[in-house]
Amino acid sequence: MTVNKLAISVIATALISGCSILPFGKTPDVKVVKEPVRIEIIQPSLPRELDLGVPKWYVVSEAKIVNPCIKRLQDDGSMKRPKSCLPEDRENPDWPEGYTYLDKFMDDIKVANGGDVLFVATTIKDYELMSGNVQELRRYIRELGEVIVYYRNVTMPDGEEAVGIALKKNETDTDQ
Repeated sequence: MTVNKLAISVIATALISGCSILPFGKTPDVKVVKEPVRIEIIQPSLPRELDLGVPKWYVVSEAKIVNPCIKRLQDDGSMKRPKSCLPEDRENPDWPEGYTYLDKFMDDIKVANGGDVLFVATTIKDYELMSGNVQELRRYIRELGEVIVYYRNVTMPDGEEAVGIALKKNETDTDQ
């Protein structure tokens, strides 16, 4: 029975140790190596710059336009306007007496549009609303641009910086 006990203890020891005492079951040593892994991430293109036109707004009133006298050379060499002058000595002699901004606007629009006049108007409250909408649009675009630039910089490989839409490699870095 002693041989059986001995055989059982050898078999139990072999099973418990996972055959580590036998050379054929030995696993090789594991080496841990730290290397940077370069991840290729497609960089988004930055949005095209906005090219907004500037609308013309006309403020038309019935206030009289000042039609000043033409500047005349003075004895001291300076140019000054006289306090009073004849209608033909005015800067705009074709303007009649009492000519208003409304009259001038109507004449200018008739010339620009071949004699046709068309008014497009809005209320002050609606104009303020349009102005607020434009500011909100500008804010949204600015913040969206900041988010794009942030993600672009975060995902940029080390040693490279964004220049416009292309990538520029720093001179001090070596190729890997």
